[in-house]
Amino acid sequence: MQNAFASCAGALQGCKMLSHRAPGLYRGVKCFPNLGNDFTRVQNAFPVWETTLQGCKMLSRFGKRLYKGVKCFPNMGNDFTRMKSAFPTWETILQRKRMEQKNKIFNLGTFFCLYIAQTIPMSFFSTVIPVMMRQENFSLSAIGLLQLIKLPWILKFLWSPMVDRHARTTGDYKRWIFSSELIYAVLIFAVAFLDFKTDFYTIIALIIVSFVASATQDIATDALAVLSFSRKDKSLVNSMQSMGSFGGSMIGGGVLLLLFKQLGWNSLLPCVALFVIVALLPLLFNRELEIAPKDTHERAKKADVFYFFTQKNIWKQIGFLFLYYSGLIGTLAMLKPYLVDLGYSMKEIGVMSGVIGTSFGFIFSFVGGFIVRRIGRHWARILFAVFVLLATLYFLGLSYVTPTLGLLHAGIALLWGSYGMATIVVYTTAMDCVRPGREGTDFTIQTVITHLSGMVMAILSGKIADHTGYHGLFFFEVSLAALSLVYILIVFRKEKETV
Repeated sequence: MQNAFASCAGALQGCKMLSHRAPGLYRGVKCFPNLGNDFTRVQNAFPVWETTLQGCKMLSRFGKRLYKGVKCFPNMGNDFTRMKSAFPTWETILQRKRMEQKNKIFNLGTFFCLYIAQTIPMSFFSTVIPVMMRQENFSLSAIGLLQLIKLPWILKFLWSPMVDRHARTTGDYKRWIFSSELIYAVLIFAVAFLDFKTDFYTIIALIIVSFVASATQDIATDALAVLSFSRKDKSLVNSMQSMGSFGGSMIGGGVLLLLFKQLGWNSLLPCVALFVIVALLPLLFNRELEIAPKDTHERAKKADVFYFFTQKNIWKQIGFLFLYYSGLIGTLAMLKPYLVDLGYSMKEIGVMSGVIGTSFGFIFSFVGGFIVRRIGRHWARILFAVFVLLATLYFLGLSYVTPTLGLLHAGIALLWGSYGMATIVVYTTAMDCVRPGREGTDFTIQTVITHLSGMVMAILSGKIADHTGYHGLFFFEVSLAALSLVYILIVFRKEKETV
Protein backbone atom coordinates (compact mmCIF):
# COMPACT_ATOMS: atom_id res chain seq x y z
CA MET A 1 0.00 0.00 0.00
CA GLN A 2 2.86 2.37 0.86
CA ASN A 3 4.46 1.64 -2.50
CA ALA A 4 1.24 2.45 -4.29
CA PHE A 5 0.86 5.72 -2.40
CA ALA A 6 4.50 6.60 -2.97
CA SER A 7 3.93 6.39 -6.71
CA CYS A 8 0.72 8.38 -6.30
CA ALA A 9 2.48 11.11 -4.32
CA GLY A 10 5.19 11.49 -6.97
CA ALA A 11 2.65 12.02 -9.72
CA LEU A 12 0.12 14.06 -7.73
CA GLN A 13 1.12 17.58 -8.70
CA GLY A 14 2.36 16.92 -12.22
CA CYS A 15 -0.65 14.98 -13.42
CA LYS A 16 -3.29 16.78 -11.32
CA MET A 17 -5.17 13.48 -11.45
CA LEU A 18 -6.70 13.92 -8.05
CA SER A 19 -8.58 17.19 -8.55
CA HIS A 20 -12.36 17.39 -8.22
CA ARG A 21 -12.50 17.38 -12.01
CA ALA A 22 -10.19 14.37 -12.30
CA PRO A 23 -10.91 11.98 -15.15
CA GLY A 24 -11.67 8.36 -14.48
CA LEU A 25 -9.16 5.89 -13.20
CA TYR A 26 -8.34 4.61 -16.66
CA ARG A 27 -6.67 7.98 -17.41
CA GLY A 28 -4.93 8.00 -14.07
CA VAL A 29 -3.08 4.77 -14.94
CA LYS A 30 -1.21 6.69 -17.61
CA CYS A 31 0.36 8.82 -14.88
CA PHE A 32 2.11 5.77 -13.41
CA PRO A 33 4.55 4.47 -16.05
CA ASN A 34 6.25 2.16 -13.53
CA LEU A 35 3.06 0.13 -13.17
CA GLY A 36 2.95 -0.70 -16.88
CA ASN A 37 -0.38 -1.79 -18.25
CA ASP A 38 -1.26 -4.16 -15.44
CA PHE A 39 -4.51 -2.48 -14.47
CA THR A 40 -5.42 -5.24 -12.02
CA ARG A 41 -2.74 -4.26 -9.51
CA VAL A 42 -4.05 -0.72 -9.42
CA GLN A 43 -7.59 -2.00 -8.90
CA ASN A 44 -6.43 -4.05 -5.93
CA ALA A 45 -4.58 -1.10 -4.42
CA PHE A 46 -7.49 1.28 -4.85
CA PRO A 47 -10.64 -0.84 -4.70
CA VAL A 48 -13.06 2.06 -4.25
CA TRP A 49 -10.92 4.85 -5.64
CA GLU A 50 -13.16 6.08 -8.44
CA THR A 51 -16.27 5.88 -6.28
CA THR A 52 -14.86 7.89 -3.40
CA LEU A 53 -12.96 10.44 -5.48
CA GLN A 54 -15.93 12.52 -6.53
CA GLY A 55 -17.93 12.16 -3.33
CA CYS A 56 -15.20 13.21 -0.96
CA LYS A 57 -13.43 15.67 -3.30
CA MET A 58 -10.47 15.02 -1.06
CA LEU A 59 -7.90 16.68 -3.24
CA SER A 60 -9.96 19.35 -4.95
CA ARG A 61 -8.45 22.55 -6.34
CA PHE A 62 -9.48 24.24 -3.09
CA GLY A 63 -7.04 22.01 -1.22
CA LYS A 64 -8.77 19.92 1.46
CA ARG A 65 -6.40 19.06 4.25
CA LEU A 66 -5.03 15.56 4.10
CA TYR A 67 -6.27 14.42 7.47
CA LYS A 68 -9.83 14.94 6.28
CA GLY A 69 -9.02 12.94 3.17
CA VAL A 70 -8.04 9.91 5.24
CA LYS A 71 -11.65 9.58 6.42
CA CYS A 72 -12.60 8.82 2.83
CA PHE A 73 -10.81 5.49 3.03
CA PRO A 74 -12.38 3.54 5.91
CA ASN A 75 -10.67 0.29 4.93
CA MET A 76 -7.30 1.81 5.69
CA GLY A 77 -7.96 2.32 9.36
CA ASN A 78 -6.56 5.22 11.32
CA ASP A 79 -2.93 4.64 10.52
CA PHE A 80 -2.21 8.20 9.44
CA THR A 81 1.55 7.67 9.48
CA ARG A 82 1.57 5.75 6.22
CA MET A 83 -0.50 8.43 4.48
CA LYS A 84 1.61 11.20 5.96
CA SER A 85 4.77 9.60 4.61
CA ALA A 86 3.17 9.39 1.17
CA PHE A 87 2.04 13.04 1.15
CA PRO A 88 4.55 14.75 3.48
CA THR A 89 4.13 18.32 2.29
CA TRP A 90 0.54 18.55 1.08
CA GLU A 91 -0.70 20.97 3.73
CA THR A 92 2.50 23.00 3.54
CA ILE A 93 2.07 23.38 -0.22
CA LEU A 94 -1.51 24.59 0.23
CA GLN A 95 -0.47 27.18 2.80
CA ARG A 96 2.34 28.39 0.55
CA LYS A 97 -0.05 28.72 -2.38
CA ARG A 98 -2.49 30.75 -0.30
CA MET A 99 0.31 33.04 0.86
CA GLU A 100 1.61 33.48 -2.69
CA GLN A 101 -1.89 34.41 -3.86
CA LYS A 102 -2.26 36.94 -1.06
CA ASN A 103 1.13 38.49 -1.85
CA LYS A 104 0.29 38.65 -5.55
CA ILE A 105 -2.92 40.59 -4.84
CA PHE A 106 -1.03 43.00 -2.57
CA ASN A 107 1.66 43.49 -5.22
CA LEU A 108 -0.94 44.20 -7.89
CA GLY A 109 -2.62 46.74 -5.61
CA THR A 110 0.75 48.36 -4.96
CA PHE A 111 1.36 48.92 -8.67
CA PHE A 112 -2.18 50.19 -9.21
CA CYS A 113 -1.56 52.89 -6.61
CA LEU A 114 1.72 53.89 -8.26
CA TYR A 115 0.18 54.15 -11.71
CA ILE A 116 -2.89 56.10 -10.65
CA ALA A 117 -0.74 58.49 -8.58
CA GLN A 118 1.26 59.53 -11.63
CA THR A 119 -1.83 59.92 -13.84
CA ILE A 120 -4.22 62.01 -11.72
CA PRO A 121 -2.12 65.21 -11.46
CA MET A 122 -1.10 65.05 -15.11
CA SER A 123 -4.69 64.59 -16.25
CA PHE A 124 -5.83 67.43 -13.98
CA PHE A 125 -3.24 69.90 -15.29
CA SER A 126 -3.87 68.90 -18.90
CA THR A 127 -7.60 69.54 -18.43
CA VAL A 128 -7.80 72.59 -16.16
CA ILE A 129 -4.96 74.75 -17.52
CA PRO A 130 -6.43 75.08 -21.05
CA VAL A 131 -9.73 76.11 -19.48
CA MET A 132 -8.04 78.73 -17.29
CA MET A 133 -5.95 79.98 -20.21
CA ARG A 134 -9.06 80.51 -22.31
CA GLN A 135 -10.74 82.34 -19.43
CA GLU A 136 -7.72 84.66 -19.35
CA ASN A 137 -8.09 85.29 -23.11
CA PHE A 138 -5.03 83.37 -24.26
CA SER A 139 -5.01 82.64 -27.99
CA LEU A 140 -5.99 79.23 -29.29
CA SER A 141 -2.48 78.89 -30.71
CA ALA A 142 -0.98 79.38 -27.26
CA ILE A 143 -3.40 76.86 -25.79
CA GLY A 144 -2.42 74.39 -28.51
CA LEU A 145 1.25 74.75 -27.57
CA LEU A 146 0.34 73.67 -24.05
CA GLN A 147 0.55 70.05 -25.28
CA LEU A 148 4.32 70.51 -25.07
CA ILE A 149 4.14 70.15 -21.28
CA LYS A 150 3.76 66.39 -21.94
CA LEU A 151 7.06 66.33 -23.81
CA PRO A 152 8.94 64.69 -20.88
CA TRP A 153 6.79 61.59 -21.35
CA ILE A 154 7.84 61.41 -25.00
CA LEU A 155 11.53 62.04 -24.28
CA LYS A 156 11.84 59.88 -21.16
CA PHE A 157 13.62 57.15 -23.14
CA LEU A 158 16.66 59.45 -23.16
CA TRP A 159 17.32 59.01 -19.43
CA SER A 160 15.78 55.56 -18.97
CA PRO A 161 19.23 53.86 -19.30
CA MET A 162 20.38 55.90 -16.31
CA VAL A 163 17.59 54.42 -14.19
CA ASP A 164 18.40 50.89 -15.37
CA ARG A 165 22.12 51.38 -14.76
CA HIS A 166 21.71 52.51 -11.15
CA ALA A 167 18.89 50.17 -10.13
CA ARG A 168 19.93 46.57 -9.42
CA THR A 169 17.80 45.53 -6.44
CA THR A 170 14.28 46.07 -5.16
CA GLY A 171 15.60 48.71 -2.76
CA ASP A 172 17.21 50.62 -5.63
CA TYR A 173 13.95 50.74 -7.56
CA LYS A 174 12.04 51.82 -4.48
CA ARG A 175 14.49 54.69 -3.94
CA TRP A 176 13.99 55.86 -7.52
CA ILE A 177 10.21 55.69 -7.15
CA PHE A 178 10.08 57.38 -3.74
CA SER A 179 12.45 60.20 -4.67
CA SER A 180 10.70 60.88 -7.99
CA GLU A 181 7.23 60.90 -6.48
CA LEU A 182 8.26 63.11 -3.57
CA ILE A 183 9.70 65.65 -6.03
CA TYR A 184 6.47 65.36 -8.02
CA ALA A 185 4.39 66.05 -4.91
CA VAL A 186 6.57 68.95 -3.70
CA LEU A 187 6.36 70.70 -7.07
CA ILE A 188 2.57 70.28 -7.21
CA PHE A 189 2.38 71.70 -3.69
CA ALA A 190 4.57 74.67 -4.72
CA VAL A 191 2.34 75.46 -7.72
CA ALA A 192 -0.63 75.80 -5.35
CA PHE A 193 0.85 79.01 -3.89
CA LEU A 194 1.37 80.77 -7.22
CA ASP A 195 -1.06 83.09 -8.94
CA PHE A 196 -2.14 81.90 -12.36
CA LYS A 197 -2.24 85.38 -13.88
CA THR A 198 1.03 86.81 -12.58
CA ASP A 199 3.10 83.59 -12.31
CA PHE A 200 1.88 81.79 -15.43
CA TYR A 201 5.30 80.98 -16.92
CA THR A 202 6.68 79.88 -13.55
CA ILE A 203 3.71 77.55 -13.16
CA ILE A 204 4.27 76.04 -16.60
CA ALA A 205 8.00 75.56 -15.86
CA LEU A 206 7.28 73.82 -12.55
CA ILE A 207 4.67 71.57 -14.16
CA ILE A 208 7.14 70.51 -16.86
CA VAL A 209 9.77 69.68 -14.22
CA SER A 210 7.14 67.77 -12.23
CA PHE A 211 6.31 65.76 -15.35
CA VAL A 212 10.01 64.89 -15.69
CA ALA A 213 9.86 63.48 -12.14
CA SER A 214 6.64 61.62 -12.93
CA ALA A 215 8.13 60.15 -16.12
CA THR A 216 11.18 58.99 -14.15
CA GLN A 217 8.93 57.30 -11.64
CA ASP A 218 7.15 55.59 -14.53
CA ILE A 219 10.44 54.21 -15.89
CA ALA A 220 11.36 52.71 -12.52
CA THR A 221 7.85 51.42 -11.88
CA ASP A 222 7.63 49.72 -15.28
CA ALA A 223 11.03 48.08 -14.84
CA LEU A 224 10.09 46.84 -11.37
CA ALA A 225 6.81 45.46 -12.74
CA VAL A 226 8.67 43.56 -15.47
CA LEU A 227 10.97 41.95 -12.90
CA SER A 228 8.39 41.29 -10.18
CA PHE A 229 5.90 39.15 -12.09
CA SER A 230 6.18 35.89 -13.99
CA ARG A 231 5.43 35.74 -17.69
CA LYS A 232 2.01 34.28 -16.89
CA ASP A 233 1.08 37.17 -14.57
CA LYS A 234 2.48 40.08 -16.57
CA SER A 235 -0.92 40.71 -18.15
CA LEU A 236 -2.38 41.24 -14.66
CA VAL A 237 0.10 43.94 -13.68
CA ASN A 238 -0.56 45.60 -17.04
CA SER A 239 -4.23 45.60 -16.13
CA MET A 240 -3.23 47.63 -13.08
CA GLN A 241 -1.26 50.00 -15.32
CA SER A 242 -4.16 50.58 -17.71
CA MET A 243 -6.71 50.80 -14.90
CA GLY A 244 -4.51 53.38 -13.19
CA SER A 245 -4.35 55.36 -16.42
CA PHE A 246 -8.09 55.25 -17.11
CA GLY A 247 -9.02 55.78 -13.46
CA GLY A 248 -6.56 58.66 -13.13
CA SER A 249 -7.94 60.32 -16.26
CA MET A 250 -11.49 60.01 -14.97
CA ILE A 251 -10.60 61.45 -11.56
CA GLY A 252 -8.13 64.08 -12.73
CA GLY A 253 -10.13 65.26 -15.73
CA GLY A 254 -13.57 64.82 -14.21
CA VAL A 255 -13.91 64.68 -10.44
CA LEU A 256 -11.10 67.16 -9.72
CA LEU A 257 -12.43 69.55 -12.35
CA LEU A 258 -15.74 69.66 -10.47
CA LEU A 259 -13.94 70.13 -7.15
CA PHE A 260 -11.82 72.86 -8.72
CA LYS A 261 -14.92 74.96 -9.26
CA GLN A 262 -15.78 74.61 -5.57
CA LEU A 263 -12.36 74.76 -3.88
CA GLY A 264 -10.20 76.73 -6.27
CA TRP A 265 -6.58 76.35 -7.36
CA ASN A 266 -4.92 77.08 -4.03
CA SER A 267 -7.02 74.69 -1.94
CA LEU A 268 -7.22 71.73 -4.33
CA LEU A 269 -3.57 71.29 -5.35
CA PRO A 270 -2.26 70.57 -1.81
CA CYS A 271 -4.79 67.73 -1.65
CA VAL A 272 -3.53 66.39 -4.97
CA ALA A 273 0.06 66.54 -3.69
CA LEU A 274 -0.98 64.73 -0.51
CA PHE A 275 -2.64 61.99 -2.55
CA VAL A 276 0.58 61.40 -4.51
CA ILE A 277 2.43 60.82 -1.22
CA VAL A 278 -0.31 58.60 0.24
CA ALA A 279 -0.23 56.43 -2.89
CA LEU A 280 3.36 55.50 -2.00
CA LEU A 281 2.35 53.86 1.28
CA PRO A 282 1.53 50.40 -0.17
CA LEU A 283 5.02 50.25 -1.71
CA LEU A 284 6.56 51.43 1.56
CA PHE A 285 4.90 48.65 3.57
CA ASN A 286 5.20 45.93 0.93
CA ARG A 287 7.97 43.68 2.26
CA GLU A 288 7.17 40.75 -0.03
CA LEU A 289 7.99 42.54 -3.28
CA GLU A 290 11.42 41.15 -4.13
CA ILE A 291 13.39 40.68 -7.33
CA ALA A 292 16.59 38.81 -8.02
CA PRO A 293 19.57 41.21 -8.12
CA LYS A 294 20.69 42.04 -11.64
CA ASP A 295 23.89 40.72 -13.15
CA THR A 296 26.53 43.44 -12.80
CA HIS A 297 27.70 42.69 -16.33
CA GLU A 298 24.28 43.66 -17.71
CA ARG A 299 24.59 47.38 -17.02
CA ALA A 300 22.59 49.68 -19.27
CA LYS A 301 24.25 52.47 -21.22
CA LYS A 302 23.03 55.31 -23.43
CA ALA A 303 23.77 53.43 -26.65
CA ASP A 304 21.26 50.75 -25.59
CA VAL A 305 18.48 53.00 -26.87
CA PHE A 306 19.83 52.46 -30.39
CA TYR A 307 20.84 48.83 -29.86
CA PHE A 308 17.22 48.05 -29.05
CA PHE A 309 16.37 48.41 -32.74
CA THR A 310 19.10 45.96 -33.78
CA GLN A 311 17.55 42.97 -32.02
CA LYS A 312 16.43 40.00 -34.05
CA ASN A 313 12.70 40.07 -34.90
CA ILE A 314 12.15 43.35 -33.02
CA TRP A 315 10.79 45.16 -36.08
CA LYS A 316 7.71 42.98 -36.26
CA GLN A 317 6.92 44.08 -32.70
CA ILE A 318 7.52 47.72 -33.66
CA GLY A 319 5.13 47.34 -36.59
CA PHE A 320 2.57 45.83 -34.22
CA LEU A 321 2.96 48.72 -31.76
CA PHE A 322 2.54 51.30 -34.50
CA LEU A 323 -0.53 49.69 -36.10
CA TYR A 324 -2.50 48.20 -33.22
CA TYR A 325 -3.98 51.45 -31.89
CA SER A 326 -4.26 53.10 -35.30
CA GLY A 327 -7.84 52.05 -35.91
CA LEU A 328 -8.91 53.54 -32.58
CA ILE A 329 -6.89 56.70 -32.08
CA GLY A 330 -8.40 58.64 -34.98
CA THR A 331 -11.92 57.83 -33.82
CA LEU A 332 -11.08 58.69 -30.21
CA ALA A 333 -9.46 61.99 -31.28
CA MET A 334 -12.49 63.05 -33.33
CA LEU A 335 -15.15 61.65 -30.98
CA LYS A 336 -15.81 64.94 -29.15
CA PRO A 337 -16.02 67.07 -32.33
CA TYR A 338 -18.32 64.39 -33.80
CA LEU A 339 -20.62 64.65 -30.78
CA VAL A 340 -20.55 68.46 -30.98
CA ASP A 341 -21.64 68.28 -34.61
CA LEU A 342 -24.48 65.99 -33.58
CA GLY A 343 -25.73 68.78 -31.31
CA TYR A 344 -24.72 67.57 -27.86
CA SER A 345 -23.68 70.04 -25.14
CA MET A 346 -20.30 70.05 -23.41
CA LYS A 347 -21.87 68.60 -20.27
CA GLU A 348 -23.45 65.71 -22.21
CA ILE A 349 -20.18 65.08 -24.06
CA GLY A 350 -18.31 65.07 -20.75
CA VAL A 351 -20.64 62.40 -19.40
CA MET A 352 -20.50 60.25 -22.55
CA SER A 353 -16.77 60.43 -23.18
CA GLY A 354 -15.27 61.32 -19.80
CA VAL A 355 -17.47 59.13 -17.59
CA ILE A 356 -19.08 56.36 -19.63
CA GLY A 357 -16.19 55.89 -22.04
CA THR A 358 -13.42 56.00 -19.45
CA SER A 359 -15.37 53.70 -17.13
CA PHE A 360 -15.63 51.05 -19.83
CA GLY A 361 -11.93 51.46 -20.55
CA PHE A 362 -11.23 50.91 -16.85
CA ILE A 363 -13.46 47.82 -16.61
CA PHE A 364 -12.23 46.15 -19.79
CA SER A 365 -8.61 46.80 -18.85
CA PHE A 366 -9.26 44.61 -15.84
CA VAL A 367 -11.05 41.96 -17.91
CA GLY A 368 -8.38 42.08 -20.62
CA GLY A 369 -5.63 41.07 -18.21
CA PHE A 370 -7.40 37.83 -17.34
CA ILE A 371 -8.22 37.13 -20.98
CA VAL A 372 -4.56 37.43 -21.98
CA ARG A 373 -3.56 35.25 -19.04
CA ARG A 374 -6.12 32.64 -20.05
CA ILE A 375 -5.76 32.41 -23.85
CA GLY A 376 -2.21 33.69 -24.35
CA ARG A 377 -0.64 36.60 -26.20
CA HIS A 378 -1.19 35.35 -29.73
CA TRP A 379 -4.92 34.73 -29.50
CA ALA A 380 -5.41 37.88 -27.42
CA ARG A 381 -3.78 39.95 -30.17
CA ILE A 382 -6.26 38.52 -32.67
CA LEU A 383 -9.33 38.72 -30.41
CA PHE A 384 -8.73 42.33 -29.37
CA ALA A 385 -7.91 43.32 -32.96
CA VAL A 386 -11.31 41.93 -33.96
CA PHE A 387 -12.96 44.09 -31.27
CA VAL A 388 -11.09 47.14 -32.59
CA LEU A 389 -12.32 46.36 -36.11
CA LEU A 390 -15.90 45.96 -34.86
CA ALA A 391 -15.69 49.32 -33.06
CA THR A 392 -14.54 51.12 -36.21
CA LEU A 393 -17.21 49.40 -38.31
CA TYR A 394 -19.83 50.46 -35.76
CA PHE A 395 -18.88 54.14 -36.05
CA LEU A 396 -18.75 53.87 -39.83
CA GLY A 397 -22.34 52.66 -39.69
CA LEU A 398 -23.33 55.47 -37.32
CA SER A 399 -21.96 58.06 -39.74
CA TYR A 400 -24.67 57.12 -42.26
CA VAL A 401 -27.60 57.62 -39.88
CA THR A 402 -28.70 60.03 -37.18
CA PRO A 403 -27.75 57.99 -34.11
CA THR A 404 -29.90 57.88 -31.01
CA LEU A 405 -28.40 58.43 -27.57
CA GLY A 406 -28.53 54.69 -26.90
CA LEU A 407 -26.64 53.87 -30.08
CA LEU A 408 -23.98 56.43 -29.19
CA HIS A 409 -23.60 55.04 -25.68
CA ALA A 410 -23.19 51.52 -27.11
CA GLY A 411 -20.61 52.74 -29.62
CA ILE A 412 -18.64 54.66 -26.99
CA ALA A 413 -18.66 51.63 -24.68
CA LEU A 414 -17.40 49.40 -27.52
CA LEU A 415 -14.75 51.95 -28.55
CA TRP A 416 -13.31 52.51 -25.08
CA GLY A 417 -13.70 48.86 -24.07
CA SER A 418 -11.70 47.80 -27.13
CA TYR A 419 -9.09 50.42 -26.32
CA GLY A 420 -8.82 49.17 -22.73
CA MET A 421 -8.27 45.57 -23.82
CA ALA A 422 -5.84 46.58 -26.58
CA THR A 423 -3.60 48.37 -24.08
CA ILE A 424 -3.15 45.12 -22.12
CA VAL A 425 -1.84 43.07 -25.01
CA VAL A 426 0.37 45.97 -26.16
CA TYR A 427 1.98 46.41 -22.72
CA THR A 428 2.25 42.67 -22.08
CA THR A 429 3.99 41.91 -25.37
CA ALA A 430 6.23 44.95 -24.79
CA MET A 431 7.35 43.41 -21.49
CA ASP A 432 8.20 40.20 -23.35
CA CYS A 433 10.62 42.13 -25.60
CA VAL A 434 12.88 43.66 -22.94
CA ARG A 435 16.56 42.74 -22.56
CA PRO A 436 18.07 41.72 -19.20
CA GLY A 437 19.37 44.75 -17.34
CA ARG A 438 17.54 47.14 -19.67
CA GLU A 439 13.96 46.54 -18.61
CA GLY A 440 13.06 50.19 -18.06
CA THR A 441 14.78 51.35 -21.26
CA ASP A 442 13.23 48.78 -23.58
CA PHE A 443 9.73 49.05 -22.18
CA THR A 444 9.90 52.85 -22.28
CA ILE A 445 11.02 52.84 -25.93
CA GLN A 446 8.04 50.71 -26.87
CA THR A 447 5.52 52.85 -25.01
CA VAL A 448 7.00 55.97 -26.62
CA ILE A 449 6.46 54.33 -30.04
CA THR A 450 2.77 53.90 -29.22
CA HIS A 451 2.56 57.54 -28.04
CA LEU A 452 4.19 58.82 -31.23
CA SER A 453 1.92 56.61 -33.32
CA GLY A 454 -1.08 58.03 -31.47
CA MET A 455 0.05 61.62 -32.02
CA VAL A 456 0.54 61.01 -35.76
CA MET A 457 -2.85 59.37 -36.10
CA ALA A 458 -4.61 62.11 -34.10
CA ILE A 459 -3.16 64.82 -36.35
CA LEU A 460 -3.85 62.82 -39.50
CA SER A 461 -7.43 62.08 -38.49
CA GLY A 462 -8.22 65.77 -38.18
CA LYS A 463 -6.95 66.46 -41.68
CA ILE A 464 -8.85 63.49 -43.13
CA ALA A 465 -12.06 64.56 -41.40
CA ASP A 466 -11.66 68.09 -42.79
CA HIS A 467 -11.37 66.83 -46.36
CA THR A 468 -13.67 63.79 -46.43
CA GLY A 469 -15.99 64.24 -43.45
CA TYR A 470 -16.73 61.64 -40.81
CA HIS A 471 -17.62 59.00 -43.43
CA GLY A 472 -14.14 59.20 -44.88
CA LEU A 473 -12.46 59.28 -41.47
CA PHE A 474 -14.29 56.24 -40.14
CA PHE A 475 -13.70 54.34 -43.38
CA PHE A 476 -9.99 55.12 -43.07
CA GLU A 477 -10.04 53.85 -39.48
CA VAL A 478 -11.77 50.62 -40.58
CA SER A 479 -9.04 50.13 -43.18
CA LEU A 480 -6.30 50.58 -40.57
CA ALA A 481 -8.02 48.19 -38.15
CA ALA A 482 -8.35 45.58 -40.89
CA LEU A 483 -4.70 46.08 -41.86
CA SER A 484 -3.65 45.61 -38.23
CA LEU A 485 -5.60 42.34 -37.99
CA VAL A 486 -4.12 41.00 -41.25
CA TYR A 487 -0.63 42.04 -40.08
CA ILE A 488 -1.04 40.02 -36.87
CA LEU A 489 -2.39 36.96 -38.69
CA ILE A 490 0.55 36.94 -41.10
CA VAL A 491 3.51 38.15 -39.04
CA PHE A 492 2.69 36.36 -35.77
CA ARG A 493 1.18 33.18 -37.24
CA LYS A 494 3.88 30.98 -35.68
CA GLU A 495 3.44 32.32 -32.14
CA LYS A 496 0.44 30.25 -31.11
CA GLU A 497 1.38 29.81 -27.46
CA THR A 498 -1.24 29.45 -24.77
CA VAL A 499 0.37 31.42 -21.94
